[in-house]
Amino acid sequence: MVLIKKFKGALIAGILLGLLFAWDAGKGLEAIKISGFALTEMLSIIPPIFILLGLLDVWISRETMMKLMGKESGAKGVLLAFFFGSATVGPLYGAFPVAAVFMKKGVKFSNIMIFIGAWSTTKIPMLLFEISSMGAPFALTRLLVNIPCIMIMAWILDLMTPDSEIDKLYERMERM
Repeated sequence: MVLIKKFKGALIAGILLGLLFAWDAGKGLEAIKISGFALTEMLSIIPPIFILLGLLDVWISRETMMKLMGKESGAKGVLLAFFFGSATVGPLYGAFPVAAVFMKKGVKFSNIMIFIGAWSTTKIPMLLFEISSMGAPFALTRLLVNIPCIMIMAWILDLMTPDSEIDKLYERMERM
């Protein structure tokens, strides 16, 4: 029963996939191929991220991380959050385990939001691709618009989220 509850989402997806296959075998087969491709892609990305997270957890102490990106870090923490988010590769779902480790290390909430925003929109590999395919003016304009927007959104989220909710998030990460 615990397994069924734990994997309820996967079971429902499997049942729906089976129903689709029964209704239209061609579409069902295509859905299975797409699901298999997505799963393979995810399994090729997640292990390296978790290895790097383990190294981050062991190599960098909580005190160092708090000094660099914690509540008293100021502009240095913001710049590091942008750098860490921008220097990454991989899909956005890879940012969330990193954000969880940042929370365990005492990184300021707004810096975590900046990191996630930078990961999703200011990645260096994505910028290079945009320059080559759409031109430097477009790519640099988009980047220059995104940077202040990320800062503003992180600030608004920090202001709108009650301290009690932020504390609960950090406590949950400590227990994990």
